[in-house]
Amino acid sequence: LRLIPVESLVQAMEHLSGRASLEPVQTVSYQELMTERRAMVDLSDVKGQSSAKRALEIAAAGGHNVLLIGPPGSGKTMLARCIPTILPDMSFEEALEVTRIHSVAGSVPESGLFTERPFRSPHHTASQVSLVGGGPHARPGEISKAHHGVLFLDELPEYRRDVLESLRQPMEDGVVTITRVGAQAVYPARFMLVCSMNPCPCGHYGSRTQACRCTPNEIRRYLNRISGPLLDRIDLHIEVESIPPERLADMRPEESSASGRARVQAARDIQRRRYQGSGVGCNAQLTSRMMNEACAMSGQAKGLLKQASERMGLSNR
Repeated sequence: LRLIPVESLVQAMEHLSGRASLEPVQTVSYQELMTERRAMVDLSDVKGQSSAKRALEIAAAGGHNVLLIGPPGSGKTMLARCIPTILPDMSFEEALEVTRIHSVAGSVPESGLFTERPFRSPHHTASQVSLVGGGPHARPGEISKAHHGVLFLDELPEYRRDVLESLRQPMEDGVVTITRVGAQAVYPARFMLVCSMNPCPCGHYGSRTQACRCTPNEIRRYLNRISGPLLDRIDLHIEVESIPPERLADMRPEESSASGRARVQAARDIQRRRYQGSGVGCNAQLTSRMMNEACAMSGQAKGLLKQASERMGLSNR
């Protein structure tokens, strides 16, 4: 398309009549926009936490939801912000889809097109409408703005229970339907949910350096703020421990996000070939029927899963 921007109808009229010619916009390809990206965070900025980094890489490879549990200052938020840097690059079609959603919401970037996967981090005081979407014109909410990206809920137990429960249906279906008196809209909402929380109200339960001040009842009430059905939809629960001061002072280089992204991309390529033509992009989106085909278990594996389910009280999901 040959695009000529104008500031007013008068300017458009003068251009069309030949009195004041305007130059068209210089087009920039998606590949050029991708090369201009500058990530604000990188996994190399996170000291230690090798097991947490490995778990996040596995989650990113399969598109799985994650819960980070650890004391204050252990690096949960920083780890979460690094997840988009290890996710595969968006395709041009995905970038258009994300940009359309943000265009409806009125939050298109200056470049005109999203090149980074979205990272949305609504505050724990967010309402159900701001998270799911709605209002007089059925605008998209945070879960749709996080489409093809990450929705990060910091301090998960601090969110209102009704707000958290509203996530369950979009997480299952990958879309959210908003119905109002004057409008109805269906927005895509296929996001990777990443949550963080302290293990108790004071944050030091199980810590090797700080004593916990909470009573068993306080800890139980704190954890009961999150419903079982929601926790059931979070695939990986990761314990993040505090880093000792001597490790923070260690200047040895850490592995970068680029290395993690290469491994995640290789895993996604395998999944894309495996599920070709099915509309499934990664392991987290498998249906029950496809799981039986793609993840057929041996008798020994079935026995191990049965034993784990009975011992740990796992649900069918």
